[in-house]
Amino acid sequence: MSVYRPKKAGKFTSEIYQYDFWFDGRRFHGSTRCRSKRDAERVEQQVRAKVERDALTAVETKTAPMTIDVAAARFWDERGAFYSTNARKTLDSAIAWIVTQLGRETLIKDVGNAEVAALVAARRGETKKVRRKAPRQGEGKKPAKPPPPPRLVSNATVNRTVIEPLRAILLRARDAWDQPIGAISWKAHTLPVPRERVRELRDEEEVRLLAALPAEFRIVVEFALISGCRLKECIGLRWDDIDWVARTVEIRGKGGKVAKIPLSSAMRDLLFPLRGRHDEAVFTYTVQKKRGLRRAGDVRPISYEGMKTVWRRSLPASAVANYRFHDNRHTAASRLLRAGGDLKVVQTLLRHEDITTTAKYAHVQDEDVRRAMEAVIEAKRKVRDGGEGAEGHGEPGAGSSPGSRARG
Repeated sequence: MSVYRPKKAGKFTSEIYQYDFWFDGRRFHGSTRCRSKRDAERVEQQVRAKVERDALTAVETKTAPMTIDVAAARFWDERGAFYSTNARKTLDSAIAWIVTQLGRETLIKDVGNAEVAALVAARRGETKKVRRKAPRQGEGKKPAKPPPPPRLVSNATVNRTVIEPLRAILLRARDAWDQPIGAISWKAHTLPVPRERVRELRDEEEVRLLAALPAEFRIVVEFALISGCRLKECIGLRWDDIDWVARTVEIRGKGGKVAKIPLSSAMRDLLFPLRGRHDEAVFTYTVQKKRGLRRAGDVRPISYEGMKTVWRRSLPASAVANYRFHDNRHTAASRLLRAGGDLKVVQTLLRHEDITTTAKYAHVQDEDVRRAMEAVIEAKRKVRDGGEGAEGHGEPGAGSSPGSRARG
């Protein structure tokens, strides 16, 4: 057995035994965490057995047909576990549903168009989960409202929880694990979804919305309206991300991508007074009541869920209808485009990789063109109406030709 205690200048430097052996051209070494040689040899034997077992599994995995259960687990270990929090939860439940529906022992090479169509049909037949508070019972309590009728999941949900994860698993099995998969027409199974709406906040709505928000949370919305950042990007902003000299802000976006956007004067005026409230987080709130480890007066970072809760509670008071936090991003982009920027400028601010994603804001330019066209028609109408009015009042020279004026 290849276990030993390290020496230096003929003297042992540690009481802990190390293991060191080679297998299939690779060296394996490390600490056994044992002071007894017999215990160390036992650990070394266990490590060696695991190495041999893993090597055999790798060979079998590469040559033997892979089941959907194994493929899903491997995809999760290599990709899914590194998704952001919300995306990871969605993917986890989606994968579990797909594996259950297909059957754990189903081979991925046997998953074809028929199986995908069946999955889509099954998911479309499911209803949305509705969160309801437990009904209150007792004297003096109003009777609980009847639950709303169940609603089927949307096409977008079906695409996001069936088509996208299953396609990702199978393509990775083909491209990264050398596994054969069936020829699937993904486009034929993808359900149509409405084009994403672009809801822009009007000036009078902005006044009401900001007035309805608590002051410390209002700043987050103001920053989003200027920067076009998503909610998670706003909440994740740290002081180290702001370069006051270079006038840039580093944003951690979707998929862990990091990009810099300019620090405008309006953003600087908004953020600069917040310095000193917290060592790391930019956006914070003051605790009002003691709760658990939080004491009244403590300054704590605003959390993602905390901001969502404040937003949900404040929106009805503002009387701003059909408006989501993400629409602040749409508003920032539309305002920038209307102020004279082009789609390329908006693409840079929103950090879209493909300008076709930014093209949904082209409606702003359409509106500007429409207003210009209507202004031309209005100008012609005024000229026409003015000319007719002048003729009716007999004003000198009105309605006369250049030749008649010359003769006069």
